[in-house]
Amino acid sequence: MNEATLSEQVILVTGAANGVGAAVAKACAIEGATLILLDKDLPNLEATYDAIYPHYTKPAIYPLDLKGAGVNDYVDLVSTIESHFGRLDVLVHCAATLGQLAPFEHQDPKAWAETLHINLTAPFLLTQACLPLMKQQAKATILFTTDQHKDKAYWSGYGISKAAIETLVKQLQDEFENERQVRVHCIDPGQVQTQLLSRAFPALNPNDFPLPEATTSSYLALMKT
Repeated sequence: MNEATLSEQVILVTGAANGVGAAVAKACAIEGATLILLDKDLPNLEATYDAIYPHYTKPAIYPLDLKGAGVNDYVDLVSTIESHFGRLDVLVHCAATLGQLAPFEHQDPKAWAETLHINLTAPFLLTQACLPLMKQQAKATILFTTDQHKDKAYWSGYGISKAAIETLVKQLQDEFENERQVRVHCIDPGQVQTQLLSRAFPALNPNDFPLPEATTSSYLALMKT
């Protein structure tokens, strides 16, 4: 294991049950970080936990369904983090839903609204709730995850939500530029073997794509910068 570059860090990862989120969480654990694993999928969240502990620092599990979560849920989450860990250094947004891929005329309004809530409103609310605690540190990092398909035909609410996330990141970068305390970045991990890729492209062979672990170096590099 490398020198404990992240050993003093407390890191919250959403979407930590599967895919890129789980891979990033494990990579952070290897670097010595203390993880808070957030997802609605409790069985796979526990699988991520088991992959980390007892090999590395014991993580915390926080089951939460972003679809139904509101402002108070995120306030409670941050309060729990503060009471148990006393700090939050890094927030990694990996949770996402594909929603419905369809021509514009056939997009379901309910699916559209739900997709934007999970992929855009939930990260906004969570980030807003976490900021006061993160600003207590000399340096903090927020990482959002985007997708190259944000402006492609038929990608509906998912594409719009990712385009909006990129704009949100630019706004936050401008707002925090002078403070230089909270760094905000956006990462496109590309096409990797995930449930989302299989749902979006069911005809493709997932083995033709790299594993989620191939994406973690980009996330780690920005945490260490």
